[in-house]
Amino acid sequence: MPSQIRDTSRLCIHSITHQPWPIETTIEQLSARSVGGITLWRQALEGHSVSAIAAHIRVAGLKVISLCRGGFFPATDISQQLRAIDDNRKAIDQAAELGAPLLVLVPGADPSQSLYTSRQQIAEGIAAILPHAAACDVRLGIEALHPMYADTRSAINTLRQANELCAQFNSPSLGVVVDVYHLWWDPDLQVEIQRAGDAQRIFAYHICDWKSPTTDLLNDRGLMGEGCIPLRQIRSWIESSGFDGFHEVEIFSNHYWAMEQEVFLERIIQAYLDHS
Repeated sequence: MPSQIRDTSRLCIHSITHQPWPIETTIEQLSARSVGGITLWRQALEGHSVSAIAAHIRVAGLKVISLCRGGFFPATDISQQLRAIDDNRKAIDQAAELGAPLLVLVPGADPSQSLYTSRQQIAEGIAAILPHAAACDVRLGIEALHPMYADTRSAINTLRQANELCAQFNSPSLGVVVDVYHLWWDPDLQVEIQRAGDAQRIFAYHICDWKSPTTDLLNDRGLMGEGCIPLRQIRSWIESSGFDGFHEVEIFSNHYWAMEQEVFLERIIQAYLDHS
């Protein structure tokens, strides 16, 4: 098992984790506690100048790790597919303006068509935006989601599927996001992490915990150490694969969003040091 983490230099926190805070407050609070990085969710940019947010982050001494999220390519309506492609190009432009090296793709799905068709449309959508991403020096990270989201959020549900999609394109601008909440259950996870690492395709590593029992399949994620995900074991696989990037805390939680957010942030940092 890897040694215990000693500092927060490689800790990144997603802006959605502190959803109740304005983005300016999140930036200042993370900086005040020596958190190393921030991943921005696009809704946090609404009503703001992207360049001003980027400048604020730089002055605060944080590193922008990625922008969430692009994707959601599948649809039965061709006009909706084209709108998704246009929106993804806009997201790439936002990432470039922020100085974010990565746009996270939540692939999407449409329950009114087969998963096979949705997967074809995901590949077509990536093909349509990949040249723009490469031109903007923004990488795309495919995030496989837990099968419970296969109806509307993602027809890509295992790391093997994400790896195989990347292999179709064989582009240095396309890789995978390893999110423990979505992948911890997969019996092939260690093998597929190593496969992605060998190809230098692990672009991001997201952490939280799976509470048991869980009360909400979307908004009841736990702090690290609060659930049943073998976090240190998975970290050992990630590090053995050659990944040395940030550990990104991404927690959707009605419980924690209702809490005083400064207290929540302190608990995140302690859980990261104790259990990740």
